[in-house]
Amino acid sequence: MAWPIVQINAQNQKQGPVTEVERHFLFVGVGTKNAGQLLSVNTQSELAALLDEGSALKANVEAAMLNAGQNWSAAVYVLSAPENWVDAVHLAQQTQSFEAVVLTVPTTEQATITAAQALYHELIAKYGRWTFMMLCSPGIDANTQTWADYEAATVAIQDTIAADGVMLVPQLFPDALGKLAGRLCSRAVSIADTPMRVKTGPLIGDVTLPVDSSGAVLTTATLQTLEQNRLSVPAWFPDYEGIYWADGRMLDVEGGDFQVVEYRRIIDKIARRIRLIALADVGDRAFNSTPASTARAKARYCRPLREMAVSATVRDVVFPGEIESPSSDDISIVWENKQSVGIYMQAKPKDCPKTITANLMLDLSNPGESQ
Repeated sequence: MAWPIVQINAQNQKQGPVTEVERHFLFVGVGTKNAGQLLSVNTQSELAALLDEGSALKANVEAAMLNAGQNWSAAVYVLSAPENWVDAVHLAQQTQSFEAVVLTVPTTEQATITAAQALYHELIAKYGRWTFMMLCSPGIDANTQTWADYEAATVAIQDTIAADGVMLVPQLFPDALGKLAGRLCSRAVSIADTPMRVKTGPLIGDVTLPVDSSGAVLTTATLQTLEQNRLSVPAWFPDYEGIYWADGRMLDVEGGDFQVVEYRRIIDKIARRIRLIALADVGDRAFNSTPASTARAKARYCRPLREMAVSATVRDVVFPGEIESPSSDDISIVWENKQSVGIYMQAKPKDCPKTITANLMLDLSNPGESQ
């Protein structure tokens, strides 16, 4: 005999949406107003009331807001003079997560870059947070430096360093770092778009070109030298209005996969999504080595890739997804033993024309020859 029992269990299959971290940046800089405070800001914030007027921090946050446009939000940590910026980033993790950290204090030291790269990996190890770093180097000293002097000093900052989680932006404008940060946060484009994209529009704000100690104006020759040395710089085109941007360079090694920021952002976004799926699978015997379970797991782990690959077409205008649609060959699941499983996945970025060559030819045939 048995006592009649009915039990209803609601099974959470972890299929819900994920809070977006992308485009939410942390700005860190020195100030006196709200020193030691982490401030949440958006397009409605009165920055003049929160940050020191004339400070590099306020200038770069304001530039980011203008260049990001609608629905921009960020956090700002105001460093007191003796406070370490790395400690400030750790403190900010207690209340918010970020896609990037933007350090508005210019650096001339390689130690700052290596500390930023170490912090990139530390945040992954400690919190499971993929957060790339945006650093800046000083602008030119118009009283003492020629452009040749400036090139040598700026290039030396990154020389020999491998840091695939770090960007270095020369402050050729006082707020160049903020302009780039805002461009990367624009919701008019995706995280897979390069800041080089001209259709995104020109940089917003003051783009007066700086001069050196001899009065010579910044040229594209200097910009190309800096860009070839892995620095992220503005760009423009003769007889085409506006100042734009070149590649969003990372300090990855020659031949590395993450030499440009859009590739860094794509893989970091995937890592955030895959981590949540993997956490839910820990200790779940429904995920096992049987063919049916493996097929379900492949579909489950490829879900973020499928979502990132969604595109839209309006008449003949295509709005591409962030990556190519995944195929069955893009994921492999290997059971190493009864308790350890390895999942291998690859994501393919969309093609993007950064160098365009048009070849022109004349057709001088006689129209009568075809008759």
